[in-house]
Amino acid sequence: MDGLNLTRRDFIRFLSVLGACVFIPEYIVYGKEVKKMLTNYDKQGFYVRFINPIEPVNHKTWRLEVGGLCENPKIFDLKTLKDFPKSTQISRLKCVESWSSKANWGGFRPKELFKVVKPKKEAKYVYFYSADEYYEFIPIEDLLHPRTIFAYTMNDAPLPDEHGGPLRLIIPPKYGYKSVKTIMKIQFVDKEDKGYWAKWGYSNEATIQPGWDYALDLDRHIKVEEPGELKY
Repeated sequence: MDGLNLTRRDFIRFLSVLGACVFIPEYIVYGKEVKKMLTNYDKQGFYVRFINPIEPVNHKTWRLEVGGLCENPKIFDLKTLKDFPKSTQISRLKCVESWSSKANWGGFRPKELFKVVKPKKEAKYVYFYSADEYYEFIPIEDLLHPRTIFAYTMNDAPLPDEHGGPLRLIIPPKYGYKSVKTIMKIQFVDKEDKGYWAKWGYSNEATIQPGWDYALDLDRHIKVEEPGELKY
């Protein structure tokens, strides 16, 4: 961790995430009330990861706030976003924990959103903020990659809360921490900064590297020979 500028709050949150990887209950009791929480657990076929436990977002009242360096900042509801031309793709999400899983994602390309909000020339990156307080910085050129998609369906059904509903990002050539879940706000900015996990020494660029992968959906280990999107 040499050279990292971390606040005490960040350090405590990091410890809590490590603990969550061991065990966090799916339900938390507040007095007589039992609330479902979205937490880390190794669900068969596709693991679930959040940096903080959160309650599921109400899809009817959820809004996406888009601002920063753009000509037409707006707040979108899910219905409006679903009016964008729909795209689908089958792609694999690869986690730095050495597992991956594949799904059929449906949603819209970032360029459709850009047409409406009109990023300014000086905008080079987009800052993402999630319901669990996760944040990430992504170059606009990565968002305009033909395989990047804002997803609101998964395997032909509404995107499950545990996998980032109502809206998440999928960037197949990058490790999963760039595919931001449960997005609440995005802002166009002119300079790059470190995302949440980059503060802990992870690559800010995050391109998938050669090595070994455990494909959960195939239940087998596969050697990755080339950097970038996993094609199996």
